[in-house]
Amino acid sequence: MSLAIQEFQQVWKWMWIKAHPVRFTGIVLHLLLRTLFALFWLAAGINKINKDWLSSDILKQIFLDRLTEMPPDAFASLFLQNFAIPLYVLVAWVITWGEIFSAVGLLLGVLTRTAAGVSLFILIGLAIGGYYDASLIPFFLLTAAFLWWPSGLWLGLDRPLAKRYPDVRWFR
Repeated sequence: MSLAIQEFQQVWKWMWIKAHPVRFTGIVLHLLLRTLFALFWLAAGINKINKDWLSSDILKQIFLDRLTEMPPDAFASLFLQNFAIPLYVLVAWVITWGEIFSAVGLLLGVLTRTAAGVSLFILIGLAIGGYYDASLIPFFLLTAAFLWWPSGLWLGLDRPLAKRYPDVRWFR
């Protein structure tokens, strides 16, 4: 068993909590933010399914509307015209199922860092597509934290899976 897994087995033991109160508080805060972020993605993905993004041209219309709001020589305009609008069906599927995958992974603490990576991919796509504003900064920071710290080992299915499959990097 790796040292990291052994250390994270101690996180929920009272003696460890008493010895590391600040670290424990940070872990609890991290897990709370991970859960809230996951619920946000879950709501967003379910909303897209309910609004029929997967089989309609709603996303194409959103992109076309956004295109009229930006300068024609902006990188976001070129991205929308040459990638997002022609491939709007693929983009809708990737965004919708990416949000659902990220939500489930972060909620259950399984493939946690992969789920965070998918979240980062979606956020970068939003920013490149001209939807960047200051409200995305906290999402980028949260995603970086989820990528950096192995919260699935603290609380989630990554811990038992990492114990069972110690050589598989997906669960660390």
